Amino acid sequence: MSNDYLVNAALEHQDLIFRAYELHEKGRPIVLFDIEEQRIYVYPYKEFKEDLTPRNQVSLQDQYEKALSEDEIVVFVRDNVERKLVSFSLARERGDTRGSRARKKKRRRR
Repeated sequence: MSNDYLVNAALEHQDLIFRAYELHEKGRPIVLFDIEEQRIYVYPYKEFKEDLTPRNQVSLQDQYEKALSEDEIVVFVRDNVERKLVSFSLARERGDTRGSRARKKKRRRR
């Protein structure tokens, strides 16, 4: 199954994602959209990174640094049913995306 449905689901809620991000913009957070809960969570970068596997920590660091330099937001989309977690960078101009995938440790964030 393609991961496009995850990115598309987040893009349907991009206005809410931008608003949630802007409330915590000073800290340059990571945004997580949960498909089943239809909720948006905002996490400090370091806290979120620590919950990833070491391999995915490196991937997130690269993506995050690039996103900062290009004025983008890192957005993760979680599907607990399919056990998928996908990330992409969302341009602050709203709409342009660049993606990558990452898997979290089995521990689930709430």
